[in-house]
Amino acid sequence: MGEFEVHRVRFFGLVPAGVRCLACHPRGARLALARTDGAVEVYNFAANYFQEKVIPGHEARSVESLCWAAGDRLFGAGLGGDITEYDLPALSAARGVDGGGGPIWSMAANGTGTQLAIGCEDGSVKIFQVVPGGIQFERNLDRRKGRVLCLSWHPSGTHIVAGSVDFFRVIDVTSGQTVQRIMVNHQVEKAKRECVVWAIALLSSGTVVSADSFGRVQFWDWEQGALAESHTISTSAVLSLAVSEREDSIVVGTSTGATYQLQLLPVKLGGPEKRWVRTKPFQFHSHDVRAVAHSPTALISGGLDAQLVIRPLMEKVQRKGYDAVLRKFTFPHRRLVSCARKARLLLFQFSQYLELWRLGSTEETGKDGEVLPLCRMPEHLVQLKSKGPEHIYCSCISPCGTWVGYSTASRFQLYRVCCDGDSVSLRKV
Repeated sequence: MGEFEVHRVRFFGLVPAGVRCLACHPRGARLALARTDGAVEVYNFAANYFQEKVIPGHEARSVESLCWAAGDRLFGAGLGGDITEYDLPALSAARGVDGGGGPIWSMAANGTGTQLAIGCEDGSVKIFQVVPGGIQFERNLDRRKGRVLCLSWHPSGTHIVAGSVDFFRVIDVTSGQTVQRIMVNHQVEKAKRECVVWAIALLSSGTVVSADSFGRVQFWDWEQGALAESHTISTSAVLSLAVSEREDSIVVGTSTGATYQLQLLPVKLGGPEKRWVRTKPFQFHSHDVRAVAHSPTALISGGLDAQLVIRPLMEKVQRKGYDAVLRKFTFPHRRLVSCARKARLLLFQFSQYLELWRLGSTEETGKDGEVLPLCRMPEHLVQLKSKGPEHIYCSCISPCGTWVGYSTASRFQLYRVCCDGDSVSLRKV
């Protein structure tokens, strides 16, 4: 084996964007993920959970919620107030519709995928019809004071539950009126502090599951307006919640980076009565777990530490193998570094700019594994900022080091690297 140098690069200051929301495909074959920089990723479960698609972010497009509808159509909504449909084959945002209620905090599709409900800053819940080629506004439901932070449809599509600050309400979809309004902080001693309902779910039995900023997961009989069960999961806020398809398992994420599973288990072995029991805690994240999903065979969580964690449920895995392995997606699955070997240059890609560095050099020789002293330190040559709100999708430097190119979703830019002694500049072509 020939001699070669290994450069230990510690000057690439990349900070990956955190995970903001997740949406599991109803058939469980795909997972959509949105990050805090507006980028959307699609993972395919069919072949060992690989990253299938990446739609680059946009400065004017935040994504607070994702959902699948009408088969394989993916929709996103955010604080910009628009509902965006993504063109997955073209890897772009295909079309957008103004929600008409200010910033959108939450969005959910009904069981058949034919309708979208959005929760807005002005306290309104709006229904949109999913039609070929886009979506159409259908009608407004009962509006109340307070932003709608979370939404959930009943599996039959007859009711919607909407969570806000200090309360949640159940809305009859046919009449558009609120049929029940339940306060969630009436049993808290420190009631002067706001109780934020961060996540909510409406089960087929009529039970409402709420997760709030007091660290509780509560189960409500909404018709009676009564609290059936309450579980204090954490001393900090519970930020996210997801229910399994069979409605016998729930996964929640907290602001401490921990995720918990609750299961519906018999009180007595073989008995008909069942209760929710917290069964499994997991500590895979270092920051807020803002998004969770529940696939048929795994618990999925995404945190502000940029990690996507997929933990298989061992009782659901048929045989040992790749399906039973814990997966952590920590680093971006794209090439963000390119090298010009002849010119000893490195190009680093960030969301809105590029950095060009010259590698350090040494005149010493040594044995395998030895760290050699540098006679010339690595040098930051140029920072190239991208114009416009679109994020950089890909970039490259030529092997000779004289050309640099990058692309966004709609344009391509090419620059010539001009060297004048030790100084380097870029000239647009």
